Amino acid sequence: MRVNDGRPIIGTSDDIAPMVRWLLSVAVLVVLIVAVGGITRLTESGLSITQWKPLTGAIPPLTDAQWQAEFARYKQIPQYLDVNGPAGMTLAQYKFIYFWEWFHRLLARTIGLVFAVPLAWFWYKRTIPGGYKPRLLALLALGGLQGVVGWWMVSSGLSAEALDRVSHFRLAAHLLVALFTLGGLVWTALDLKAMERGEQRARLTRFGALALGMLALQLFMGAMVAGLRAGYVAGAGWWSWDAWPLMQGSVFPEGVDWARGFFSSLVNDPYLTHFIHRWWAWAIVAVLVVMGRRLKAKHERLVSVAVHCAFGTQVLLGIFTVWSGVTLWIAVAHQLCGALLVAATVWGAHALGRRG
Repeated sequence: MRVNDGRPIIGTSDDIAPMVRWLLSVAVLVVLIVAVGGITRLTESGLSITQWKPLTGAIPPLTDAQWQAEFARYKQIPQYLDVNGPAGMTLAQYKFIYFWEWFHRLLARTIGLVFAVPLAWFWYKRTIPGGYKPRLLALLALGGLQGVVGWWMVSSGLSAEALDRVSHFRLAAHLLVALFTLGGLVWTALDLKAMERGEQRARLTRFGALALGMLALQLFMGAMVAGLRAGYVAGAGWWSWDAWPLMQGSVFPEGVDWARGFFSSLVNDPYLTHFIHRWWAWAIVAVLVVMGRRLKAKHERLVSVAVHCAFGTQVLLGIFTVWSGVTLWIAVAHQLCGALLVAATVWGAHALGRRG
């Protein structure tokens, strides 16, 4: 940070570069926690910790008595009473699912610290460029909101009236807040990078907003599929056309429950949510192909390649997830790539909205 007449000059290259690296580092951690969240969901680990202790919860049980107490609390919820208890879950098996939920929460706490501590330092050093403080505070607030939404989601599976899993609506909210935060981190880092080059902030074009809005809908439907365990309903089998592009051998799946109307089925029926999710993906592909061409026309070839690689890999992983019968590592890779697709699409939208 340079000084002029005893006053700091805010927004110099030396000030901005560390902030860009900081925001991108937090973005990487958010991508990581999205992947760990996928593992937590697929291993049915999310309800293993039945209490929310933001500070003391960072320390796992250390003695056998503490483990027995945690296990006893878990035995009171429907997931254990209806599923894992009758299946004969042991303490060792409980420790496995506990680990993934504990690690997920620990990573969330780490992200909070990695964001908040440097933010306080940059604020103290007065190196945050003008107009960015509200945006950074909003990102901090989103991180706090994510923690609240996470517990709100978990609590939906703890009551005596609950199913053996969390609410798929709350699961979707939890995922979308994380991905919205990721998008905000990437966009802000790119804006700061543009400032470092002497450019203005990018504007969100109508086309960029369209692409991001369509992607957000796809991510919402993907969360519905995950929460309803709808990934299994199409069938399975490597290279099986009956599972993809068909569903159980039909173009449109049989078994959709229309009793409560179309809109209820759209977000509650596993067959219909899966059908919409797999075919809406091609609308996203079409829009992102157009984005790629527009980026090339602006000589943003690297961004175009990133967008194409992200959506191409994501489509393949989605198909492989179905064919494999939702194999853990493929399904987690699908969720991880979804986060990378968000980052790539935000990058593309930002590049299209850049002004010299």
